[in-house]
Amino acid sequence: MVSPLAKPAFVMVVAESQGTLDNLHSYFTRVGVTSTGARELGDVSMVPRDATSLVLFPDAFDYALVEGFVLALRRARLELRILLVSSAPQHLAAAVAPDGISVPPLVLPRPAFGWTILDAIRAGTPEPESD
Repeated sequence: MVSPLAKPAFVMVVAESQGTLDNLHSYFTRVGVTSTGARELGDVSMVPRDATSLVLFPDAFDYALVEGFVLALRRARLELRILLVSSAPQHLAAAVAPDGISVPPLVLPRPAFGWTILDAIRAGTPEPESD
């Protein structure tokens, strides 16, 4: 059984496949993680301000669009945990290169199961400070 995150998480999922969105949202709901989803890439404003992580399945989108979106998001949201689930990670090199300012995105090989994605989100979630 998966324990809930120490810090409440709100995950935005972007995938062209409705089935992928539905399955991941269902899994997150079962483990107590709030999520929302979109089937298209827009600008950085599409990611809710209170989202703690973004899970993006970039393979169905134009790689130049993905690269621009990820780079803009990294500049706008320095602490956002970005996970890219891809079967062609070589196309993501510019988007994931360390910039010394933002949290570098993590690339997970596709297929990735919900618990693998959740573990990656947890790995990037700082422990709450004790009072």
